[in-house]
Amino acid sequence: MAEEPGLSDQYPTASPWPLFVALGLALSEIGVFVGLFPVAVFGLILFGGSIAGILTESGYVGRPWPTMLGVGVILIVLAAAFTLWQVPVADIALSNVGTGPLFTRLVAVAVAGAVMIAMGGVASIMEQTAV
Repeated sequence: MAEEPGLSDQYPTASPWPLFVALGLALSEIGVFVGLFPVAVFGLILFGGSIAGILTESGYVGRPWPTMLGVGVILIVLAAAFTLWQVPVADIALSNVGTGPLFTRLVAVAVAGAVMIAMGGVASIMEQTAV
C-alpha cells in the first residue's frame, strides 16, 4: 500500500477555479447589495470569467470565450428585465445612475455584462485571426 489514497496521476494539483468562483460571487454580492459599483462590476466579471475557466478546464467547452459571451448576455438580459419590472420608465436615464440605488445597481450588472461580452468577443476575434 505505497499509494496515497485520493491522489491520481491524471490530476496532480487542485484546480484554482473554485476559489475564484467563490470570490467572484462574494464580491459581486457585496457590490450589488451594498451598492459599491466598482466592486459589483469586478465581482461579476471575476465570477463569469471563473465559470468560463472552470468549464474549459473540465472539458465541457473547448474555449472560454463563448461562455463569457453567454454569461455577459445573461447579465444584461437580467438587468434589463429587472429594470423594466422595478424602475419607473421615466427614471430610466443615464443621468439617474447615481441617484437611485436600485437603478445604479442594475446598471452595474449591465456594465459587467457588457464588459464580459466585449472581452469574449475581442478574445474570440483575436484567437481566430492569430491562427
